[in-house]
Amino acid sequence: MDHNFHIHGAFFQLLTRNGAAPRAYETGLKDTVYLPANSRVEAIVQYSQATVVGAPYMYHCHILEHEDAGMMGQFTVV
Repeated sequence: MDHNFHIHGAFFQLLTRNGAAPRAYETGLKDTVYLPANSRVEAIVQYSQATVVGAPYMYHCHILEHEDAGMMGQFTVV
């Protein structure tokens, strides 16, 4: 199934899409990326601020049914 993947707290850049260089229109900074079914992206992100105890960053799919089914998570930056 297709997904719109989003991270909080920073922007990222795509390094690859399905093993190849991203297309020109995908090279800018992003906070959300569209992922067609069975596709894969590699991205790089830099956080300038560490998380504080009890307030991790999060990532999730923007389809509400997917969020409700657990397609979201939290992570810390040290």
